[in-house]
Amino acid sequence: MSIQGRGRKPRADVQRNRAALLEAAQRHFLRDGVGTSLDAVAKEAGVGPATLYRHFPTREALLAAVLQTRSEELVARQAEIAQLSDAAEALRQWLRAVEEYFSAFNGLPEPLMSAAKAQEPDNPLTLPCGNLIATTEEYVRAAQQAGRLRPSVTGFDLFLAASSVAWMMGTGATDEESLGRLRELIASGYQQPDSNA
Repeated sequence: MSIQGRGRKPRADVQRNRAALLEAAQRHFLRDGVGTSLDAVAKEAGVGPATLYRHFPTREALLAAVLQTRSEELVARQAEIAQLSDAAEALRQWLRAVEEYFSAFNGLPEPLMSAAKAQEPDNPLTLPCGNLIATTEEYVRAAQQAGRLRPSVTGFDLFLAASSVAWMMGTGATDEESLGRLRELIASGYQQPDSNA
């Protein structure tokens, strides 16, 4: 009994430290981008760098954990999109949702695209990227079956396109009108040429 009692407190401390690190990291990522100082994250969370690295051995591990806490918005958007009967419109809205998800933090598209390309099993960002690509592929197949999308287009292609738009959004170098034209150009490349869309 006494051993179990002593075992509970460290678990509570571990959970509290992890939560504090995730909250601090999210604030730093929002303010300074994904390249923020991890030592500064640890300091704001009230722990030492060693504690941060015990929880999150790499920057990618911390970033993946923060993204997981933010994934509810994307899941909610996916539930809304699932109500649409137009497969091409569903794909368009999904790509916008991915753009917004990727533009949450300045510099986020780069590590995500690298993880998606390399497919390294040890990279904590590989699995979430793989899941996003697989979901995008489902929307792509539905639009292709409806005759609204070129047969050669893949979910990975449009994952990269959404990542690229998100990267440009993060630079602040484009306004909403320019982004709209860019999205139209991308859509003209993946839509079926004889589509009515």
